[in-house]
Amino acid sequence: MGKKAVIVSLWPTLPVLLFACFLPMEDLQRALSARGLAVSTLPEKGRCLFSTRDFAPGDVILNEEPYVSVPNRGSIDSRCDWCFSTSNLKKCSACQVVCYCGSACQKSDWRVHRLECGALSKLDKHRQKSLTPSIRLMVKLYIRKKLQRGKIIPTTGTDNFKLVEALVTHMSDIDEKQLILYAQMANLVNLILQLPDINIKEIAENFSKLACNAHTICDSELRPLGTGLYPVISIINHSCLPNSVLVFEGRVAVIRAVQHIPKGTEVLISYIETAGSTMTRQKALKEQYFFSCTCPRCIKVGQFDDIQESAIFEGYRCKDNGCSGFLLRDSVDKGFICQQCGLVRDREDITNIASEIKLLSERASKSVSSGYNTEACGIYKMIEKLQQTLCHPFSITLMQTRETLLKLSMELQDWKEALAYCRSTIPVYQSYSGTQTVQSSR
Repeated sequence: MGKKAVIVSLWPTLPVLLFACFLPMEDLQRALSARGLAVSTLPEKGRCLFSTRDFAPGDVILNEEPYVSVPNRGSIDSRCDWCFSTSNLKKCSACQVVCYCGSACQKSDWRVHRLECGALSKLDKHRQKSLTPSIRLMVKLYIRKKLQRGKIIPTTGTDNFKLVEALVTHMSDIDEKQLILYAQMANLVNLILQLPDINIKEIAENFSKLACNAHTICDSELRPLGTGLYPVISIINHSCLPNSVLVFEGRVAVIRAVQHIPKGTEVLISYIETAGSTMTRQKALKEQYFFSCTCPRCIKVGQFDDIQESAIFEGYRCKDNGCSGFLLRDSVDKGFICQQCGLVRDREDITNIASEIKLLSERASKSVSSGYNTEACGIYKMIEKLQQTLCHPFSITLMQTRETLLKLSMELQDWKEALAYCRSTIPVYQSYSGTQTVQSSR
């Protein structure tokens, strides 16, 4: 049969096939239109989310329940599989793997867990212990796909498996070692589910999708609680100068505007911590998401502004405490010259302080892991003092130490000190975000 004959034989079904392909996108566009949003495709970016109305700072642009989600597997605390609470937990009496904090959460999750429970109950104890959050997320993904296909769970324009299928895999960018790992994980998922129509290659590709598209679900204090897949929010592209931010309200992902977004503007969030040099940001994006950013910050790489920003965020301070200049290496690489006052800081001086900080950091880490928060807090204060003599006042390293002290102070219920550390981090965030702040719309 020639090509022409094939086309002729397919013609009666082509309209049906095309309708099936475009219907989910039409449904999505319709659902997003009511929210003042639209999906568009750009050659250099792929799918993008655009505003079709103005959004003010603090406005909710989009919110989405996870298509599937799982709690983190903690070494100490378990979490409710639905709301991620750690209170009043009881294990599922059948599988003895999943926990719920009450009947309401168990009922909300029951349609998916009913099938998952049956599959997990058949596993021996050894295999149950190998159930990582990623494995469970994939198992739940295929169960939800099956339930939606059987119309047991309804589909909507923003909640259907076609949106998962549309996510990018980046399989061609993954190294052989990672591909083998995905294949092994896919085999385990196949063993757990034992579905007749399951495709191991497709499962491996979906693991690649999760790696690029799943989000860490955090509480209001940015502590990680679990992982969720949000296919609509995954359409939103990255910028190191985002106009929006992703936050979580329980398990619901919420996109809020951090600045005025005029009609016709692309909605952008940051996939990574944007406090850092261009080189650091580009490395993180390439390793995790397989692309190079071309946002207004990143296209300045190698220019004076970019060099200055890198030296401030990741470099050293002038040895004159009254000077706020940034340091660059001298021509013979024996020290660092302040670009404001010209003073030279000796390399040996920097090395000695850095070595002391490293030793203290190892001690602090051991104290935290042992639960000695008071002791750890004292050591981190010593680290902060040394970093103040070594790092630029807007250093990311110094800011991270203060964030650690903030968390420890909260754990110790020293609210006054926690507030002080919180305030000390604000100027750093303002310096790289262009003084953008999220304002409440309430």
